[in-house]
Amino acid sequence: MPATYEELHQRLLKEREELMAQLDGLQGKVREEGVGYGNHMADAASEVFEQARDISVRQRIRHALDDVVHALAKFEDGTYGICESCGGIIALPRLEALPSARYCMACQRRMEGTGGRR
Repeated sequence: MPATYEELHQRLLKEREELMAQLDGLQGKVREEGVGYGNHMADAASEVFEQARDISVRQRIRHALDDVVHALAKFEDGTYGICESCGGIIALPRLEALPSARYCMACQRRMEGTGGRR
């Protein structure tokens, strides 16, 4: 059953809260300095790896949160569901799959360089 725009709006609101909570949970894990000053090189290497992983996860969450916030702003200004490239309507099944989608499928394919080819 296709979602309504209101259901998509509610999903985006919920996703925003979940992403913000995830970011808050990672906040204390990532340190900016002090890595590599331990007694053992293996311990330092493990710590550097874990910190790099945590930073990467935080960046992915932050990017997803930015997309959700952008989609919610589009709800506010009345442009949600409109492709930011061609100005056409983004199909509801695409929005159901990715509520924060900025582009219709044709424009997304073009931007990714696939042009619809497989």
